[in-house]
Amino acid sequence: MKFVRISALLLAFVGLACQAQTIKERDSFAVIGEPKYAINFSHFDYVNPAAPKGGNVTLSVLGTFDNFNRFALRGNAAVRTESLYDALFTTSDDEPGSYYPLIAEMARYADDYAWMEISINPRAIFHDGSPIRASDVAFTFNKFMTEGVPQFRLIYKGTTVKAISPLTVRIELAKPGKEDMLSLLTLPVMPEKFWKDHKLSEPLSRPPLGSGPYRISSWRMGQYIAYTRVRNYWAADLPVNRGRWNFDNIRYDYYLDDNVAFEAFKAGAFDLRSEGDAKNWATRYIGTNFSRGYIVKDEQPNTSAQDTLWLAFNITRPVFNDRRVREAISLAFDFEWMNKALFYGAYSRADSYFQNTEYAARNYPDADELTLLAPLKAQVPPEVFTSIYTPAKSNGDGYDRENLLKADALLKQAGWVLKNQQRVDEKTGKPFTFELLLPSGGNTQWVLPFQHNLSRLGITMEIRQVDNSQATNRMRSRDYDMMPRLWRAQPWPSGDLQIAWSSEYIDSSYNAPGVKNPAVDNLIAQINRWQGNKEKLLPLGRALDRVLTWNYYMLPMWYMAADRVAYWDKFSMPGIRPVYSLGFDTWWYDVNKAAKLPAARR
Repeated sequence: MKFVRISALLLAFVGLACQAQTIKERDSFAVIGEPKYAINFSHFDYVNPAAPKGGNVTLSVLGTFDNFNRFALRGNAAVRTESLYDALFTTSDDEPGSYYPLIAEMARYADDYAWMEISINPRAIFHDGSPIRASDVAFTFNKFMTEGVPQFRLIYKGTTVKAISPLTVRIELAKPGKEDMLSLLTLPVMPEKFWKDHKLSEPLSRPPLGSGPYRISSWRMGQYIAYTRVRNYWAADLPVNRGRWNFDNIRYDYYLDDNVAFEAFKAGAFDLRSEGDAKNWATRYIGTNFSRGYIVKDEQPNTSAQDTLWLAFNITRPVFNDRRVREAISLAFDFEWMNKALFYGAYSRADSYFQNTEYAARNYPDADELTLLAPLKAQVPPEVFTSIYTPAKSNGDGYDRENLLKADALLKQAGWVLKNQQRVDEKTGKPFTFELLLPSGGNTQWVLPFQHNLSRLGITMEIRQVDNSQATNRMRSRDYDMMPRLWRAQPWPSGDLQIAWSSEYIDSSYNAPGVKNPAVDNLIAQINRWQGNKEKLLPLGRALDRVLTWNYYMLPMWYMAADRVAYWDKFSMPGIRPVYSLGFDTWWYDVNKAAKLPAARR
């Protein structure tokens, strides 16, 4: 799901602004700069437009599911259900922040993005053959505003979306904003005829009416879900779809344990596995099916903006509301030893919320950053001005005495002292104990070494593993002391940042630590203001990165600067791979390769 961005509440001097507006018209957009693909392009560079259609593929998912509504506020939606609906525009996988027409044909808009009128392709239809109309777009927006997540209502308060003709929809923002407007272009268009009788906030026990390239064809709740390619998909030959969506059938089997899933993959129960466990990759991808070439093991470097793994402190809990305590806990995380002993040196240490981009704070703050940070001096850690953030390093021998001594000193400064080998609050005598919440079935090799290091500081970290449904519910309610969180790649400082860090979104599950910081709010407000202006965003992104990292809201774990996938050798793929994804939606079933596999694995 693409997350939407904030728009302000008031638009001053409306009449005067309207007089000064220049009306433009185009069919593609970019948040920063210009779209890569020119008008009337035939297909994306990373596809094979002549790719054959056909074949079946089986994939795997960890966990379970209990409904078919990705936007429900409770329950676990089935995999891929967010893709049941097309949007007005879609994005490409070889550039960040560009939008190309899907349901839409083109758009007229004010040069300040205060409003936009979008023309809908008259050929656009839902799976039952009924037309997609402007009224469906308006209905969808209003549905999200009344029954969607609170963040959406807050961001788009005052925005109106109206059908001004059967095939034209008009969007008016409460305040002009390029990124706010472009975010709405990827809102899924949902059929009013179906959803008028269902609540968006509630789970669905039956598949809804969709419009995308695949429809749900069969399922067993919690066990598997299967999708079938829509043979008469109206948008199949559009430039954004040509060469994509090539498999006839895609089935997802659910597993409760990743080790079980791995063994099932090796036996041929499913066709492709993306590997995130470095030890598995180094030691377990062996055997007859590999030596005979039936399974391909493929590793490729990835230098794009990277997803990174962190441990989120719930700073609303008293035990973690002191920055010194959070820094001390971070010092007990011995990444160098873990990477060597457990992960075969496969990971890199996360050290930025803009990993692998120019927006990461890599040097001392320059003049532009200091101009932004100086007014916030009383609200940010002093290290923001004097030091370059780097997670503490060890020598990798597993006995990190130096960092533990630093952690001990910080804990004492924060009022946590050692008494009878136990860390206690010097005022109340309460022991330092917290719970690490983990979803079951994943890789937890790193947990016990971390727990051991904390015990050397007199801290008790209790480990609690719960199933995916419980983990999701506790994440939504922030009912945890600490839990792993995947920080999605940020190619540039986008308006999405407010949902993760702004005080207004304290109840957002994406604000994992529960941050309410006026300095963060100030920087994000400026980031929102300057969307599309790289010259302004560069120092803003770096300044925000410094403030976030030096506050130790989350403990940086690692990321993998490579894509590691293994698959049964029955696929072919284009010669060019997209920068920002694996590009699996461009692969196709190769009958010649499949014929060389054992009959049961074709």
